[in-house]
Amino acid sequence: MKFEKNLIKGKLIKRYKRFLADIQLEDSHVITAHCPNSGSMMGLLDEGNDVYVWQSDNPKRKLKYSWELVQSNGTLVGINTMRPNYLVKEAIEAGVIAELQGYPSLKMEVKYGQKSRLDMLLENSRKCYVEVKNVTLVKGDIALFPDSVTSRGAKHLDELLHIIREGNRAVVVFVVQREDAVKFVPAIKIDPVFSGKLKDVLSEGVEALAYQAVVSKTEIKIVRKLPVSV
Repeated sequence: MKFEKNLIKGKLIKRYKRFLADIQLEDSHVITAHCPNSGSMMGLLDEGNDVYVWQSDNPKRKLKYSWELVQSNGTLVGINTMRPNYLVKEAIEAGVIAELQGYPSLKMEVKYGQKSRLDMLLENSRKCYVEVKNVTLVKGDIALFPDSVTSRGAKHLDELLHIIREGNRAVVVFVVQREDAVKFVPAIKIDPVFSGKLKDVLSEGVEALAYQAVVSKTEIKIVRKLPVSV
């Protein structure tokens, strides 16, 4: 996935109210950018970190800038939680995610049940529902999810389990938007409920995949599978 806009470099001043970030650009101008990430962004919010934003041409937008990348401990990290669904779609279509090949139909943002919506539906003779999670937290060389308590994430796992019990296939894909991890582990110390539930649903047939993306100032692209340990 190549960025449609050239990214603009700055320095992080602070992130606040979850969706706002004050950033000083290289010309010393201070902007407030939209932060497209509702998680804690643990380990990424040190003042002075290099960050990269893009500027919108939409005159109706209140915030003209959107935060896309941050450099943490020498590693570029994609923080935009709107990207992973499309990264997975692109990787499936390119044949990179071997486990999700062989489906002639791929639909995004599909309804499930009366009130739920899952990220992706693949279909052949059997339906395969896919839920995608964005991973930005790394400790040592271990990618961890979530970076804060996620009741919504636990609900998605319940839905995937229900899908399995209906006779369909259900997969959760953890997209690691950084290159400094060698495997994925659920963050049990941060959210023991989600982590325990992930282990339980995997024992009943839900599948968990972790795929790592190469992140640069021009594009983000899923390139390799990471082992999952629960």
